[in-house]
Amino acid sequence: MRLGIVGLPNVGKSTLFNAITKAGAEAANYPFCTIEPNIGVVTVPDERLKVLHEMYNSKKTIYTTIEFCDIAGLVKGASKGEGLGNKFLGHIREVDAIVHVVRCFENDNIVHVDGHIDPASDIETINTELLLSDMEILERRIQRTAKAAKADKKMQGELDLLNRIYAWLGEGKNARAMELEDEEAAFVKTLDLLSYKPIIYVANVSDDEVASEDNDYVKRVREIASSENAEVTVICAEIEAEVAELDDEERTLFLQELGIGESGLDKLIKASYSLLDLISFLTAGEPEVRAWTVKRGTKAPGAAGKIHSDFEKGFIRAETIAYDKLIECGGNLATAKEKGLIRSEGKDYVVKDGDVMHFLFNV
Repeated sequence: MRLGIVGLPNVGKSTLFNAITKAGAEAANYPFCTIEPNIGVVTVPDERLKVLHEMYNSKKTIYTTIEFCDIAGLVKGASKGEGLGNKFLGHIREVDAIVHVVRCFENDNIVHVDGHIDPASDIETINTELLLSDMEILERRIQRTAKAAKADKKMQGELDLLNRIYAWLGEGKNARAMELEDEEAAFVKTLDLLSYKPIIYVANVSDDEVASEDNDYVKRVREIASSENAEVTVICAEIEAEVAELDDEERTLFLQELGIGESGLDKLIKASYSLLDLISFLTAGEPEVRAWTVKRGTKAPGAAGKIHSDFEKGFIRAETIAYDKLIECGGNLATAKEKGLIRSEGKDYVVKDGDVMHFLFNV
């Protein structure tokens, strides 16, 4: 999974990126500090793996990962090449979801590119540039499809959908907010529209407001997000930078003192899993314990293919037990079998979050 961190210059993108990835990307108080995207890979925390590791005395523990890309700040006119617009838009096309950092704090020492704090205006600036870029792509696609429809009437349905999307974007609405039938949604996904990508708005607040999570700026971000099926996460990038320097025990105490239940990274990961509708299944044994991320609704053969394509091709069945049930049995598979807790699942089984699975297959 690759998430692209975007936003106007000086909203805290690189500070947040540094904090959650510890990658040391440069963060400075001037526009276009980030030119080429910085890349950082973080592991997805999963306490279940720690428990299974101790239970099986495993040689290796492998967490699933998320790749974060810190993409250059955007300004008005990016879709026409202003600032670093063309590069910016190209980098966004390569990510699975967008993390849009929005400034929701006052600080006279940090310059805002527009001279004032207005989350709604900031969001509109970036969304407008994405929409304009998408409309340019659609114009070319509509021209080609219109020509094809003259020779093949079957193309008329596609042309009608393209025109409907274009009109929707022309009203200043993001493609992801459209109501589409499943078949239409599958087609729109192939268009690779920037405004169709899933998005998480990160409201970057001051350190004295992170516990409350609801200043007037944040409320405005929530209103906008609710209109386009987006997620919202409230984070203080400065606090995340401090948290990144602490060990696990110190981190827990520090967050408790601030009245924060979890770090910004944890909240961001949960939001991304929710937004992309992802779950994790587990494999466990002495050689290794490991988490595997799949789309919710994935069937057993597809999950097996996540490990190796041969597992999916030769799939026979999956021996499966829920993580909680395995823990109740102390990790003892023999006990779990005696209690009838290990299930033999076939090709139609839909994998659930926390399933501990062992796949049987033909070579």
